[in-house]
Amino acid sequence: MLDLFTLSKIVTEEGGYEVICKDRRWARVAQRMCYPSGKNIGSLLRSHYERIVYPYELYQSGANLAQCKARPLYDSEEIDKEYKPHSIPLRQSVQPPKTNSYGRRAKRLQADPEPSEEDIEKNPELRKLQIYGAGPKMMGLGLVAKDRNLRRRDKDIPECPPTLIVKDEPMEDIRLEPCTVEFCYDIKEEEEENGENSNTVSTKSTRLRRNAANSQFTRKPVAKAEFFVCRICARSDDDDKLLVCFVCNDTYHIYCLLPPLPEIPRTVWRCPKCVVEECKKPPEAFGFEQATREYTLQSFGEMADTFKSDYFSMPVHMVPTELVEKEFWRLVCSIDEDVTVEYGADIHSKEFGSGFPMKNGKRKLTPEEEEYAICGWNLNVLPVLDQSVLCHINADISGMKVPWLYVGMVFSTFCWHIEDHWSYSINYLHWGEPKTWYGVPSSAAELLEDVMKKLTPELFDSQPDLLHQLVTIMNPNILMSYGVPVFRTNQCAGEFVITFPRAYHSGFNQGYNFAEAVNFCTADWLPAGRRCIDHYRRLRRYCVFSHEELICKMAANPERLDLNLAAVVHKEMLVMVQEERKLRKALLDKGITEAEREAFELLPDDERQCNKCKTTCFLSALACYDCPDALVCLYHIDDLCKCPSNRHYLRYRYTLDELPTMLHKLKVRAESFDIWANKVKFTLEVIDGPKKTLEQLKALQWEAAEKKFPENDLLQQLRNAITEVEKCVSEAQSLVCTKKSSRVRSKLTVEQLKTFLDQIHTLPCIIHQEKDVKDLLESVESFQLLAQEALKVSPPNISDLRDLIEQGDHMVIDVPEMNQLRGQVQQALWLNEMRETLATSSSRHVTLDVMRRLMESGCNVTQNLEVEKAMAELQELLTISERWEEKAQICLEARQKHPPATLEAIIKEAETIPVFLPNILSLKETLLKARAWIADVEEIQNGDHYPCLDDLEGLVAVGRDLPVRMDELHHLEVQVMAAHSWREKACKTFLKKNSCYTLLEVLCPCNNVDSHNIKRARWKKEKDCSLFKSDIESLGLSAQDLREPGSVSLAFKEGEQKEKEYILQLRELNASKSQTSQRNEQQQYCVCGQPSNDLMLQCDLCKDWFHGTCVTYPKLTNQKHSLAWWDWDFRFLCPLCMRSRRPRLATILALLVALQKLPVRLPEGEALQCLTERAITWQDRARQALAVDEVTVLLEKLNELGQQLQNEVTKELVVLKESTRNEDSSQEGSAEGEGTVEDVIATLSDLEVINSYLPRLKGAVIEISESTQQQLEELMMEGDLLEVNLDETHTMWRILQAAGPPPLKTLQKFVEIEKSERKLSKAKGKDSEKKRKRKSERGDYTPTSQEELETKKSRDEPASDSCVKKKAPPATENQVESKEEHL
Repeated sequence: MLDLFTLSKIVTEEGGYEVICKDRRWARVAQRMCYPSGKNIGSLLRSHYERIVYPYELYQSGANLAQCKARPLYDSEEIDKEYKPHSIPLRQSVQPPKTNSYGRRAKRLQADPEPSEEDIEKNPELRKLQIYGAGPKMMGLGLVAKDRNLRRRDKDIPECPPTLIVKDEPMEDIRLEPCTVEFCYDIKEEEEENGENSNTVSTKSTRLRRNAANSQFTRKPVAKAEFFVCRICARSDDDDKLLVCFVCNDTYHIYCLLPPLPEIPRTVWRCPKCVVEECKKPPEAFGFEQATREYTLQSFGEMADTFKSDYFSMPVHMVPTELVEKEFWRLVCSIDEDVTVEYGADIHSKEFGSGFPMKNGKRKLTPEEEEYAICGWNLNVLPVLDQSVLCHINADISGMKVPWLYVGMVFSTFCWHIEDHWSYSINYLHWGEPKTWYGVPSSAAELLEDVMKKLTPELFDSQPDLLHQLVTIMNPNILMSYGVPVFRTNQCAGEFVITFPRAYHSGFNQGYNFAEAVNFCTADWLPAGRRCIDHYRRLRRYCVFSHEELICKMAANPERLDLNLAAVVHKEMLVMVQEERKLRKALLDKGITEAEREAFELLPDDERQCNKCKTTCFLSALACYDCPDALVCLYHIDDLCKCPSNRHYLRYRYTLDELPTMLHKLKVRAESFDIWANKVKFTLEVIDGPKKTLEQLKALQWEAAEKKFPENDLLQQLRNAITEVEKCVSEAQSLVCTKKSSRVRSKLTVEQLKTFLDQIHTLPCIIHQEKDVKDLLESVESFQLLAQEALKVSPPNISDLRDLIEQGDHMVIDVPEMNQLRGQVQQALWLNEMRETLATSSSRHVTLDVMRRLMESGCNVTQNLEVEKAMAELQELLTISERWEEKAQICLEARQKHPPATLEAIIKEAETIPVFLPNILSLKETLLKARAWIADVEEIQNGDHYPCLDDLEGLVAVGRDLPVRMDELHHLEVQVMAAHSWREKACKTFLKKNSCYTLLEVLCPCNNVDSHNIKRARWKKEKDCSLFKSDIESLGLSAQDLREPGSVSLAFKEGEQKEKEYILQLRELNASKSQTSQRNEQQQYCVCGQPSNDLMLQCDLCKDWFHGTCVTYPKLTNQKHSLAWWDWDFRFLCPLCMRSRRPRLATILALLVALQKLPVRLPEGEALQCLTERAITWQDRARQALAVDEVTVLLEKLNELGQQLQNEVTKELVVLKESTRNEDSSQEGSAEGEGTVEDVIATLSDLEVINSYLPRLKGAVIEISESTQQQLEELMMEGDLLEVNLDETHTMWRILQAAGPPPLKTLQKFVEIEKSERKLSKAKGKDSEKKRKRKSERGDYTPTSQEELETKKSRDEPASDSCVKKKAPPATENQVESKEEHL
């Protein structure tokens, strides 16, 4: 990459382009630019210089400007007939036309000889230079002179210096051909008529074309018409090479420009004079633009988040900080890509509010906010803390003493800079996304400045204080490559970042966030602040405040300064006074003796700034009587003005005698600590001399706080000494007061009392309670002598010991002999209790807890020989008792049951122990219960009848709870398990799935009309247990009656007759419900209890009405149909009448055989026996009725009719088949007509086949006598009441159906119900298919097998309030066994 600025600078230093070319020093230029030596390096630099830099320098010098010709006149004026645009034809990129009709030639007079063609060939600048007009990056090229006679937009623009003079000669009359002008923009006709220039142009250039056919505007040749001529050659020929300026509308030939253009530019083009006008405008300030749009905090956040999410194509919280950082530096280093972001920086917190709570009275603060409002970490409080130097500046300096707010977005940056006056800065991120920081320590600040000046010299040459403007950013990697140490961190919400004096820092925001920053200065900053003022003086940079004024203000009030700050201010003040002496001496040496005092702090800063270095003056300044606006600091006395020195005078704030006084005050403030420290040392280190009082020690501590001495070891020693003295005084007072008032307190030992007295002697001050402590120690020692004498008496006298103990308890000191006195008393008392407990005659009442309590109390007694012996005896007895209790507990826990003999042996041995054992007693009771249980089992087993299952279950439950191993229990468990197994098998045989009936209820007859309503309630309430009847209630027997043999059989016989009466009553009751009559909205039907609808079915047994969609009905499509409709199975029994599966009689007989093997009586078994007997009896009666000749003949007739009807159907199928074949033969060759009869029939649905049969059904087909019909109907009703499936039932039903007309309405209802069900299932199938497609599109659908689909289908079938219907055969005969209902 070529540095054009450095190249131009070196060429200028070497003497310029012509000199270097003449002396051939381009290799030297390459060497100075640190390029390696080579043959072509100098030539490459020369070519780049000629192509880019040299034309720009020609523009700056004005060498490429030419004088423009006047506009040609017509009719009465003459113009040149011949003209050569340039005297150097080879320099033109576009050659002028060779043929010219003009007779005269304008000659260009030049001071220098014109270069020949040979010179042009040798000069690469003349040969290669081709600049395509002025643009935003090549301003000033192609300028030409401006003629006063031509049109100008600005009268104030100075004329360009002419380099060529063109001689005007009279022109002959010429005749112009009509020309057309074609613009890329519209021209306002009014402006043309008024002679004004048209300014309504687009962003493209215009050109002239001589093309009358395609023109939009045609000018007629008039005498003074406005037409386009070149401003340089003043000719209008070759108009397709003419350019129109975008600004002033002047025209130029492209080959007349310097340098010439090869072709018409496609973009905006400005003429040379307009480029001069543009370049003379003041340059724009280098920095960031101020945004024009105003935001609220919310709208700015929405904009920032939207920008970041759109830029990275992901949510803002998911963008990694590393990705943002990498993209930020990529954009900074890219010269082809621009990204514009906005940054709410340097927002004044006093105007918009602070992120920290403030006590400004605008709103009431909460207690928590009150705490933060005065906290030192509050950025509104931090700059004005006592330790901060800025608290001595009265003015609120925005940004330094008053925080600034920063609302950032992604990529918003703060460039490399240091703080004003090299102060500290602290930045707190309130909330939002992180802020990335880069920092350079102050030790490398000059290195960073040198590197940046080296890399961007052109910027620093034009603006030396560039780094103070916050507009320069540079990649940290570049700085680190030059040895600059750079540190990086990410500041997250809730974190502080502190920068130190002259520490360069920069960074950018990761996204939308809100931060607050302020400056602060500590004592160690003062030397850095002085060096910063010298630095500002060299850069001629304005100061924010006067450093000298700050030092003098602190020196004027040294009492407000803490010790460290006073010491530092003293040093700075000393340096400042010495420097001031030197400067004023230099002023005297120059002969300036006039002076006057000036209160500079009362003047505005702009009235006391040095005219040379812009430093704010305070101690002194030099002014002039004749130049009132002139003012300089004493460093620049030679730059004040040109007036004689006797007119200059000194303006000073303090005299040289006043400054030492201020220094002395600072010194006294700094040395006051030494005086105080000597006093403290003398007070704390006194040994034999007189001691101070406590009040004197506190006075020294108060002096340190008053004078704001810093924290130090000596002050901490003083505090510790005062604390120790106060603690000793408090302890002594508590001892004395406790002695007088006898209050309970923690007692000191004798050794602690002696140590405390020694501590009082070593205190650095005297206390008044020392004598009382000595008296207390003497009384304690006398008591110890009395106690030692009492302990030597043997045997001990308990009364004397108790008196001494009482006396010792009243003492405030813990005497060690007190424990010995109490120990002897406890030993005597425990031995007496031990003897009394074990010596009693009723030792059986001694429990284990009493023995354990004696053991525990004995362990707490002081041990001696007698106590140890008694403890051993007691421990032995306790161990034996616990062992037997443990054995009994193991037996009672029943983990491993033991036989009764083992338990009896344990109880017998434990009775010899003279202690009360509760587990042994419990074991005795358990053994008695076991013997009683065995007796009950023997009694039941030896009875006349088999025991009932309930009795056996009760015995098993009791036996399992007993922790005794009994062989009889296993036999009972086997019998109970066998009985339960038989009952479960019977339930599976009779009960439907999820049936609401019990097995006994199904087996017994239903003999109550109200029970029908209870059944209906069961269906509606979904197995509400509160509505269930127990097995006892279903037979009308008590629990005791069920235990009596034959009671169930007797109750069953009575229930049979009642059931017949019940069904007749129920039929009469249901006969009042007419499904076809006018509907009553309050009448309830079906198991759901809802009103009737068009699809109602009537039960053949109870004659009640049910919704076809709520119950299971016989489906006609599952049968093989013919015209013999009486063979169709469409008999419907409601779920209230058909309570069970109705197994076949052979299955029931197998259950009875298994029942006979059980040695247990079950009520269900007896009920099953009765049901079987009833079924067999009915079967015999039915067979006798069917064996009558009349019935036999009718059955034979029905079979014959059925066969005839089947033959008719077969013939019809044959005819249909033949007709189908004829149609196939007529459509031979067609791929769509290849069906068979079976295919045609298959296309018809089963419901359509049934509908086709219904009109053809005929009846009655047989005639039966009234007596026989009545007999069969009664048998039919009794058979339907049986919960058994018998073939005779179906036979009777066939005969009765054939004797009447076919029930077409009923059959049609079956078809309609099935159609509605199919529509519903089809709709559900479509929904499931849509779900399956959606799953397959999402990729989470897995095809299932046919079995899985059928299983799911069975699960997903709709369920009513009463039952869940399955696709099953009608509920009659053999097909009943395969039906299941969900109740």
